[in-house]
Amino acid sequence: MLVAGLGVTAQLVADRLQVPSVGFLLVAGVLVGPQGFGVVRPELFGEAGLQAIVGLSVGIIVFEGAFHLTVDRVREASREALGLVTVGALLSLVGTTTAVRVVFGVDWAVAVLVGSLLVATGPTVITPILQVVPVRDRVAAALETEGIINDVVAAILAVATFEFVVADSPTPLVVVEAFLLRLFVGVAVGAAVGWCVATLLDRLRLAADTATQSARLVVLTAALAAFAIAGSLLSEAGIAAAATAGLVLGNSDIPHRELIAEFKGGVTLFVLSFVFIVLAALLSLDDLRALGVAGLGVVVVVVVFARLLGALLATVGGSLATNERLFIGLLGPRGIVPASVATLFAIELRPTNPTAATVLVGTVFSVIFATVIFQGGLARHLAQALDIVPTHTLIVGAGRVGTELADRFEARGEEVVMVDRDASAVERVRAAGHRAVHGDATDASTLDAADAKRASVVVAATADDDVNMLVAQLAATRFDVDTVVARANQPDNLAAFEDLDVEPISAGFAVADAIDDAIERPALSHWLADAGRTGDVLEVELRNDALAGQPVEAVTDDLPSGCLVAMVSRDGEDRVPDGAFTLSTGDHLTLICETNDALREAREYCQGD
Repeated sequence: MLVAGLGVTAQLVADRLQVPSVGFLLVAGVLVGPQGFGVVRPELFGEAGLQAIVGLSVGIIVFEGAFHLTVDRVREASREALGLVTVGALLSLVGTTTAVRVVFGVDWAVAVLVGSLLVATGPTVITPILQVVPVRDRVAAALETEGIINDVVAAILAVATFEFVVADSPTPLVVVEAFLLRLFVGVAVGAAVGWCVATLLDRLRLAADTATQSARLVVLTAALAAFAIAGSLLSEAGIAAAATAGLVLGNSDIPHRELIAEFKGGVTLFVLSFVFIVLAALLSLDDLRALGVAGLGVVVVVVVFARLLGALLATVGGSLATNERLFIGLLGPRGIVPASVATLFAIELRPTNPTAATVLVGTVFSVIFATVIFQGGLARHLAQALDIVPTHTLIVGAGRVGTELADRFEARGEEVVMVDRDASAVERVRAAGHRAVHGDATDASTLDAADAKRASVVVAATADDDVNMLVAQLAATRFDVDTVVARANQPDNLAAFEDLDVEPISAGFAVADAIDDAIERPALSHWLADAGRTGDVLEVELRNDALAGQPVEAVTDDLPSGCLVAMVSRDGEDRVPDGAFTLSTGDHLTLICETNDALREAREYCQGD
């Protein structure tokens, strides 16, 4: 009960401070462990009990992370994710292994064991960080994909290396065989379990009043079954099985998927809190102190050089901007897999090789503490400093207008949250890949749940003018949103919207303008109608001092291909510039860009990013 209570408290404190909870969980574990008040002791669990508890917990955590990793999500940053789990992971392994070997003088096998575990960046620490640090979807997709895959790879590689460490007559072939065999068994079992459960849920007719609860129970059982079956065939193959089963089920068209995901998220949060506190309680601070200054040097090598260099090289030539690549390189927190596996291995190593056990636990937990506390705590400030936080747009109304706006904004790389009181509408836009909140937007608590306090733009796009007025008023007065735009369905209400100091868009006038454009400007009308998929018109403030004093023709030459300066606004006056027109800092440029990638590059260029 104490551990559960501490876990809940840590989560509440973290939510209040808007920081990841893992750091609080680790500190709480140390306080209740033998190094603190001595409430939680290793003998309470026993070696076999500890292995079972940690193993099943890790299986649930990995399954839940993989369940949320859809194919569409991976495609957003597939090239970068592939680079991170290959080139990035290899450089991390080599850099960490070399540092441990050189600094501590341990055997190469022990150094590789430490390096293998610290490849993992895991969803248990990445996901909480991304929940409080908004970044573009392509950045989040790359980090989440890396975390899921590297958790599995690190655990299996560490087990294979451990067999080499404890073998009587080891050969490097032992590691390769053990790794590939566990990966094959895990993937095969996980795929089979995932397919069977997905088929069962699709064909089984569950009672209407218990359908959701039954589906949740079946999916949770699938996670445990995949882990247990593969683990019984080959030790530590269960992690790969749980991840594979999660991927299969998460990408299958199973009923009640969103409700299952919410339930599993709650279970995982509880399990994560419990396991982190227990593992930290079993940590010996003597292991950390024994490493001394040399241990800090290894942490710096792992965090700064191995991770940063590996991430930068792994993402060369992709779609990520330089500041996004730097953010990924500076954000590599380690989580539950290295903590759990290192703890269990140390228990086995300590009677025969206490030095190796000290180096293993000390290095792994030093890196975990450093990355979770510093990288997790500073992640928001780092994202703001590197200017990778996208424009946050809140759209009230998940109808056709709101959904079309969401498609367009997200195509430009903006972060969109939709709000609607209709549960079926929320379910529909979620299925289309949008983030949505179910609730009454005229209630401030609903807007707060949709993170309105962080919104740069709020659009009230419902078919009810009364709702739009209330939402616009709340956004402008209570949440102090910079730009509030409201849909005015009745022309007679335009004056009322203007009195609220918001920008009203008359539905009737908008349709008339669209018809006029289709008749008088058909080419432009057709292009703008497809703007969310091919390109767009962008207005951006010129903040790049290097462009001040330059003529438009010079700036146009440096813009991405397919971008044109169509209009310049200065001091409230709009003009169509010729090539010799000289630009000034603070000018608002209206750009026409053929592609969304060109649009993003042009915005960054004009803003000096």
